[in-house]
Amino acid sequence: MITIYQTIDNKLTEVEEMSSGCWVNIYPPFDYNAINQISEKLGVYIEYFTDALDIDEQSRYEEDDDTKFILLNIPIRNEQLISNKRASFITIPISIIFKDNIVITTSLYKNPIIDSIITKSSRKNLFQDIPNLVLNILDRNTDFFHYYLKQINIRFNDIEKILDTQANNQDFVSILQLQKSLIYFETNLRSNNLMMVKMKRTNFLETKDNEEYDDFFDEVIIENQQAIEMTEVYSRILDSSMHTISTIISNNVNTIVKRLTGATIILMLPSIISGLWGMNVPVPFGSHPFGFAFVSALTAILIIGTVYIFFKKKWI
Repeated sequence: MITIYQTIDNKLTEVEEMSSGCWVNIYPPFDYNAINQISEKLGVYIEYFTDALDIDEQSRYEEDDDTKFILLNIPIRNEQLISNKRASFITIPISIIFKDNIVITTSLYKNPIIDSIITKSSRKNLFQDIPNLVLNILDRNTDFFHYYLKQINIRFNDIEKILDTQANNQDFVSILQLQKSLIYFETNLRSNNLMMVKMKRTNFLETKDNEEYDDFFDEVIIENQQAIEMTEVYSRILDSSMHTISTIISNNVNTIVKRLTGATIILMLPSIISGLWGMNVPVPFGSHPFGFAFVSALTAILIIGTVYIFFKKKWI
């Protein structure tokens, strides 16, 4: 699906044809013939479009003559897009191509970063110049990384409360999915950060002559670095918490086994005594009228004494 936007009267408006100052957004389902026509019309490598369709592509930027290309990894919820067991949140690449004052974005899935730019853009003339649009995309990307990191932390806290009372395999699978999400986030945040630092140093977006844009770019890089630090902290918390939870579960199992063993020993005492007095051989008190009462009292005393010893030693 190819949608073309143009800023008209300071509002983002959908138009039919490409022209200078427009934004072309490409979402699935993909019309490869239409994409190929755009590639040929603008003289842009078709790989700049198709690279965004490979989920394992790493962040990078390139420049070829008057064409500039950025591949940026962004976070999205994994609502069974890739695999329900892969991770709760994943990262996907989006490509940003700008040539002849035309910006083209391509993404593998419909995503909140592009959608939020389209929604908010009615308040700003994003196409007054290309750096403004690109910086807004980079900024919204870091915002969503921060937002999803907080969602991961909230989800883990909810699971942790459940684990305090009851635990099942699905809870541990959910924690594994969160751990995978943090790995994806940390890897791609670092890749994005390296790319943005290089872009800033080489003046790829030509922001050095504009103090406002230059400061904006610095802020985006700082926010991205903060997201990296948050990811590292949450990863360490998740790992240490999982280790603690595993230790607690092992200790609980040991406690249960110890209590069951103690209960088994206590129940064995009357069984042994009744077995001895129930044999067809002469036994003490066999002919005594109060023999049963004596044996029962002896059994009760042994059970009470054993229970007392176990409680003192905290075995039950």
